Amino acid sequence: MKSLLLNMYKKINYIAAVLLLLTSISVNAQVTTQSPYSRFGLGNVKGALLPQFKAMGGISTGVYKPSGFSNINMQNPASYSGITMTTLDMGLSGAFTTLKDGSKSESSFNGTLSHVALAFPVVSGKSALSFGLLPFTELGYEYTVSDKLDTNSVNYLYSGEGNLTKAYFGYGQQFGDHFRIGGNIEYIFGNLQENASLEPVNQVAFNSRNIKKNSVGGIGFSYGAQYEIPLGTRKRITLGYSGSSSSSINYKKTFLTTLYQKDNEGAELSPFDTVKIVENSSAKMKLPLMHNFGISIQRDNKWMIGADYRMGQWSKLSMDGVNQGLQDSWGFSAGGQITPDATAVSGYFKHVDYRVGFQYDKTYIQLNNQDVKQMAVTFGVGLPLALSRSSFYKLNFTTEVGKRGSLTNGLIQENYINFHLGFTLNDTWFRRYKFD
Repeated sequence: MKSLLLNMYKKINYIAAVLLLLTSISVNAQVTTQSPYSRFGLGNVKGALLPQFKAMGGISTGVYKPSGFSNINMQNPASYSGITMTTLDMGLSGAFTTLKDGSKSESSFNGTLSHVALAFPVVSGKSALSFGLLPFTELGYEYTVSDKLDTNSVNYLYSGEGNLTKAYFGYGQQFGDHFRIGGNIEYIFGNLQENASLEPVNQVAFNSRNIKKNSVGGIGFSYGAQYEIPLGTRKRITLGYSGSSSSSINYKKTFLTTLYQKDNEGAELSPFDTVKIVENSSAKMKLPLMHNFGISIQRDNKWMIGADYRMGQWSKLSMDGVNQGLQDSWGFSAGGQITPDATAVSGYFKHVDYRVGFQYDKTYIQLNNQDVKQMAVTFGVGLPLALSRSSFYKLNFTTEVGKRGSLTNGLIQENYINFHLGFTLNDTWFRRYKFD
């Protein structure tokens, strides 16, 4: 018994050390995105997907158990019921982004902690609990527009930063041999700040800045169901649905206008006056209703292919009773994975999961009467690490190569290469051992 407790203690210390390392890396990478399209809505929506699902184009709604290895699929909590071992998943994300506007281009790199999630089966079987943290939206942009105000030349400076994070607690249960349901309770929290400045050019005048900050903290819900159609002893089709409710989320809004000047070298001086301030006024935002439909067909421990279709009622997004002027979105994903021989005695690369996919979305943004669209190809691998009789480790690496927007009709084209690195642990925690 002492050796069992000591082994558990070592595992907990190991996990705590890794979490501390990932958190410290995240703290040193404060800027999470640089995208002018993030100024619409709540920022760039990240989606509840781990690297192993992103590598397959984002298919997940109809995915139950892509391999004998337990994975946490938050997109459809009905899949939790297939988790047979205590599962820990954590990771990092990085992005190279290039913005193009005609003959101009600008590149940047940002990185951050992406997720921490834990799941474990319930003693009764065919059910499991899961909880964790993952990004919900990211806001980050900065640009300048030169214009005329009456007869005077002025610069309008726009910037925004911040993010919303989702903490979730979920449960999935299987009924009979083929039907599963599940749900997540989600706490969405974080800060979003946007600045709009007016600076006269070549004039002795005060500069002004409007600062709008929203501090969010509220409860949301997501849910899902899956139905399995057997095609023999090792093949199956899985049909899935998942969605999220149009929850009302609390937030506090702060608005103020400041006056400031710049020195002879153009450096900004501290604000010397505050013209208007509204601090910590309570308000509510209405999140959109989301729907996801998915299908997958697989041969256990060999291959799987699938597709997802998604839609969101973003035209209903409102903040403090004000509609945000977005449009409904829709998109689809297709992809799969293959494992050459998961039962091979020798040959490391026979055990590797090879994944590929594609995704396309009509986003909720429309500019100059033109829809802003996004598409990407994805690929990745699942690399098994050291194995033991009671534990399994896997390193999941994913790359997304895509673009959003275009160079037509005055839009900006955003080309990106996203990298996702996830570490997955399966172990037999919380198991009661019997001794003779």
